[in-house]
Amino acid sequence: MARQGLFGSSLVKKYWMALTGLFLITFLVVHAAVNAMIFWNDGGVTFNMVAHFFGSNILIRTMEIVLFLGLILHVVDGLMLWSQNRAARPVKYAMEKGGANRKRYSASMGILGTLILLFLIVHLWHFWVKSRHIVGSLEPYGVDAAGQENLFALMVQTFEHPVVVVIYVLGCFSLFWHLLHGFKSAFQSLGINHKRYNGFIALCGTAFSIIVPLVFAAMPVSMYFKWIK
Repeated sequence: MARQGLFGSSLVKKYWMALTGLFLITFLVVHAAVNAMIFWNDGGVTFNMVAHFFGSNILIRTMEIVLFLGLILHVVDGLMLWSQNRAARPVKYAMEKGGANRKRYSASMGILGTLILLFLIVHLWHFWVKSRHIVGSLEPYGVDAAGQENLFALMVQTFEHPVVVVIYVLGCFSLFWHLLHGFKSAFQSLGINHKRYNGFIALCGTAFSIIVPLVFAAMPVSMYFKWIK
Protein backbone atom coordinates (compact mmCIF):
# COMPACT_ATOMS: atom_id res chain seq x y z
CA MET A 1 0.00 0.00 0.00
CA ALA A 2 1.35 3.44 -0.89
CA ARG A 3 2.51 5.40 2.08
CA GLN A 4 0.69 8.64 2.71
CA GLY A 5 1.98 12.12 3.53
CA LEU A 6 0.50 15.55 3.13
CA PHE A 7 0.20 15.02 -0.60
CA GLY A 8 -1.12 11.49 -0.92
CA SER A 9 0.78 8.68 -2.61
CA SER A 10 4.49 8.01 -2.27
CA LEU A 11 4.95 8.88 -5.96
CA VAL A 12 3.38 12.32 -5.52
CA LYS A 13 5.40 12.79 -2.35
CA LYS A 14 8.64 11.91 -4.13
CA TYR A 15 8.17 14.58 -6.80
CA TRP A 16 6.85 17.11 -4.29
CA MET A 17 9.87 16.71 -2.03
CA ALA A 18 12.29 16.87 -4.96
CA LEU A 19 10.73 19.91 -6.66
CA THR A 20 10.31 21.92 -3.48
CA GLY A 21 13.81 20.91 -2.43
CA LEU A 22 15.33 22.30 -5.64
CA PHE A 23 13.16 25.41 -5.43
CA LEU A 24 14.28 26.01 -1.86
CA ILE A 25 17.92 25.64 -2.86
CA THR A 26 17.46 28.87 -4.84
CA PHE A 27 16.07 30.55 -1.75
CA LEU A 28 19.03 29.40 0.33
CA VAL A 29 21.49 30.85 -2.20
CA VAL A 30 19.79 34.26 -2.15
CA HIS A 31 19.35 34.27 1.63
CA ALA A 32 22.97 33.28 2.24
CA ALA A 33 24.16 36.00 -0.16
CA VAL A 34 22.14 38.64 1.71
CA ASN A 35 23.40 37.44 5.10
CA ALA A 36 26.98 37.53 3.82
CA MET A 37 26.70 41.31 3.50
CA ILE A 38 27.33 41.59 7.25
CA PHE A 39 30.94 40.65 6.61
CA TRP A 40 31.54 44.06 5.04
CA ASN A 41 31.79 44.98 8.72
CA ASP A 42 30.53 48.52 8.10
CA GLY A 43 28.04 48.70 10.94
CA GLY A 44 25.41 46.90 8.89
CA VAL A 45 24.97 49.63 6.27
CA THR A 46 25.49 47.33 3.26
CA PHE A 47 23.46 44.53 4.81
CA ASN A 48 20.58 46.85 5.69
CA MET A 49 20.56 48.31 2.17
CA VAL A 50 20.35 44.88 0.52
CA ALA A 51 17.83 43.58 3.07
CA HIS A 52 15.64 46.65 2.53
CA PHE A 53 15.68 46.12 -1.24
CA PHE A 54 14.55 42.52 -0.88
CA GLY A 55 12.03 43.43 1.80
CA SER A 56 10.39 46.23 -0.20
CA ASN A 57 10.23 44.58 -3.63
CA ILE A 58 6.69 43.24 -4.11
CA LEU A 59 7.76 40.44 -6.46
CA ILE A 60 10.46 39.23 -4.09
CA ARG A 61 8.13 39.48 -1.09
CA THR A 62 5.52 37.35 -2.87
CA MET A 63 8.13 34.73 -3.73
CA GLU A 64 9.40 34.90 -0.17
CA ILE A 65 6.00 33.95 1.26
CA VAL A 66 5.64 31.08 -1.20
CA LEU A 67 9.14 29.86 -0.36
CA PHE A 68 8.56 29.96 3.39
CA LEU A 69 5.29 28.07 3.02
CA GLY A 70 7.02 25.55 0.77
CA LEU A 71 9.82 25.09 3.28
CA ILE A 72 7.41 24.53 6.15
CA LEU A 73 5.40 21.99 4.14
CA HIS A 74 8.61 20.32 2.97
CA VAL A 75 9.79 19.82 6.56
CA VAL A 76 6.39 18.84 7.98
CA ASP A 77 5.71 16.33 5.21
CA GLY A 78 9.14 14.79 5.74
CA LEU A 79 8.50 14.45 9.47
CA MET A 80 5.09 12.86 8.91
CA LEU A 81 6.50 10.37 6.44
CA TRP A 82 9.43 9.52 8.70
CA SER A 83 7.05 8.93 11.61
CA GLN A 84 4.79 6.67 9.52
CA ASN A 85 7.66 4.63 8.11
CA ARG A 86 10.21 4.44 10.95
CA ALA A 87 9.06 0.91 11.84
CA ALA A 88 9.36 -0.21 8.21
CA ARG A 89 11.85 0.67 5.47
CA PRO A 90 13.16 4.27 5.25
CA VAL A 91 11.24 6.83 3.20
CA LYS A 92 12.79 6.88 -0.26
CA TYR A 93 13.65 10.53 -0.69
CA ALA A 94 16.58 9.27 -2.76
CA MET A 95 16.66 6.58 -5.43
CA GLU A 96 19.76 4.95 -3.95
CA LYS A 97 19.55 1.60 -2.18
CA GLY A 98 21.17 0.54 1.07
CA GLY A 99 24.52 1.74 2.33
CA ALA A 100 25.71 2.72 5.76
CA ASN A 101 25.42 6.45 5.09
CA ARG A 102 21.85 6.06 3.86
CA LYS A 103 20.92 4.08 6.99
CA ARG A 104 22.46 6.66 9.32
CA TYR A 105 20.70 9.47 7.49
CA SER A 106 17.34 7.69 7.53
CA ALA A 107 17.67 6.91 11.23
CA SER A 108 18.36 10.57 12.00
CA MET A 109 15.61 12.00 9.76
CA GLY A 110 13.21 12.69 12.64
CA ILE A 111 15.84 14.53 14.67
CA LEU A 112 17.04 16.46 11.60
CA GLY A 113 13.53 17.49 10.63
CA THR A 114 12.69 18.58 14.17
CA LEU A 115 15.85 20.68 14.47
CA ILE A 116 15.32 22.30 11.07
CA LEU A 117 11.70 23.08 11.92
CA LEU A 118 12.74 24.56 15.28
CA PHE A 119 15.44 26.56 13.51
CA LEU A 120 12.88 27.88 11.02
CA ILE A 121 10.36 28.90 13.70
CA VAL A 122 13.02 30.65 15.80
CA HIS A 123 14.41 32.43 12.75
CA LEU A 124 11.00 33.64 11.59
CA TRP A 125 10.13 34.86 15.07
CA HIS A 126 13.40 36.67 15.61
CA PHE A 127 13.69 38.46 12.29
CA TRP A 128 11.04 37.92 9.64
CA VAL A 129 7.93 38.92 11.60
CA LYS A 130 9.61 42.11 12.84
CA SER A 131 11.25 43.13 9.58
CA ARG A 132 7.94 42.62 7.77
CA HIS A 133 5.99 44.46 10.51
CA ILE A 134 3.80 41.42 11.19
CA VAL A 135 4.56 41.34 14.92
CA GLY A 136 6.45 44.36 16.19
CA SER A 137 8.78 46.42 14.01
CA LEU A 138 12.35 47.62 13.67
CA GLU A 139 11.61 51.06 15.16
CA PRO A 140 13.11 50.23 18.60
CA TYR A 141 16.45 49.59 16.89
CA GLY A 142 16.75 53.01 15.32
CA VAL A 143 18.54 53.59 12.03
CA ASP A 144 22.05 52.89 10.82
CA ALA A 145 24.70 55.40 9.73
CA ALA A 146 22.95 55.79 6.37
CA GLY A 147 19.52 56.40 7.96
CA GLN A 148 18.12 53.00 7.02
CA GLU A 149 15.97 50.64 9.11
CA ASN A 150 18.41 48.80 11.31
CA LEU A 151 17.79 45.06 10.95
CA PHE A 152 21.50 44.63 11.66
CA ALA A 153 21.04 46.05 15.17
CA LEU A 154 18.29 43.50 15.84
CA MET A 155 20.65 40.74 14.74
CA VAL A 156 23.42 41.98 17.02
CA GLN A 157 21.05 42.04 19.98
CA THR A 158 19.57 38.62 19.20
CA PHE A 159 22.94 36.91 18.93
CA GLU A 160 24.15 38.21 22.27
CA HIS A 161 22.43 35.18 23.82
CA PRO A 162 24.47 31.93 23.73
CA VAL A 163 21.37 29.68 23.72
CA VAL A 164 20.12 31.35 20.54
CA VAL A 165 23.55 30.97 18.92
CA VAL A 166 23.61 27.26 19.80
CA ILE A 167 20.14 26.76 18.30
CA TYR A 168 21.24 28.44 15.08
CA VAL A 169 24.45 26.44 14.84
CA LEU A 170 22.56 23.17 15.42
CA GLY A 171 20.04 24.24 12.81
CA CYS A 172 22.84 24.95 10.34
CA PHE A 173 24.44 21.57 11.01
CA SER A 174 21.08 19.87 10.45
CA LEU A 175 20.71 21.80 7.21
CA PHE A 176 24.20 20.71 6.13
CA TRP A 177 23.47 17.05 6.80
CA HIS A 178 20.10 17.21 5.05
CA LEU A 179 21.52 18.98 1.98
CA LEU A 180 24.47 16.60 1.80
CA HIS A 181 22.07 13.76 1.11
CA GLY A 182 19.06 15.59 -0.29
CA PHE A 183 20.75 17.64 -3.05
CA LYS A 184 21.72 14.65 -5.17
CA SER A 185 18.59 12.72 -4.20
CA ALA A 186 16.34 15.48 -5.54
CA PHE A 187 17.89 15.17 -9.00
CA GLN A 188 17.61 11.39 -8.90
CA SER A 189 13.97 11.53 -7.85
CA LEU A 190 13.22 13.67 -10.90
CA GLY A 191 14.99 11.19 -13.16
CA ILE A 192 18.05 13.42 -13.72
CA ASN A 193 20.44 10.58 -13.22
CA HIS A 194 23.24 9.66 -15.63
CA LYS A 195 26.81 8.50 -15.14
CA ARG A 196 28.08 11.37 -17.32
CA TYR A 197 26.99 14.06 -14.90
CA ASN A 198 26.26 12.28 -11.61
CA GLY A 199 29.75 13.05 -10.40
CA PHE A 200 29.34 16.74 -11.18
CA ILE A 201 25.96 16.86 -9.39
CA ALA A 202 27.49 15.13 -6.36
CA LEU A 203 30.40 17.59 -6.32
CA CYS A 204 28.07 20.60 -6.56
CA GLY A 205 25.87 19.12 -3.85
CA THR A 206 28.77 18.60 -1.48
CA ALA A 207 30.14 22.12 -2.05
CA PHE A 208 26.68 23.66 -1.66
CA SER A 209 25.97 21.63 1.49
CA ILE A 210 29.15 22.91 3.13
CA ILE A 211 29.31 26.53 1.95
CA VAL A 212 25.71 27.65 2.51
CA PRO A 213 25.25 26.29 6.07
CA LEU A 214 28.73 27.58 6.93
CA VAL A 215 27.74 31.10 5.86
CA PHE A 216 24.58 30.88 7.96
CA ALA A 217 26.44 29.55 11.00
CA ALA A 218 29.22 32.14 10.70
CA MET A 219 26.69 34.95 11.16
CA PRO A 220 25.56 34.25 14.77
CA VAL A 221 29.00 33.04 15.84
CA SER A 222 30.73 36.15 14.47
CA MET A 223 28.25 38.45 16.15
CA TYR A 224 28.38 36.64 19.47
CA PHE A 225 32.17 36.92 19.62
CA LYS A 226 32.05 40.56 18.42
CA TRP A 227 34.03 39.85 15.27
CA ILE A 228 31.32 41.76 13.38
CA LYS A 229 30.22 45.18 14.65
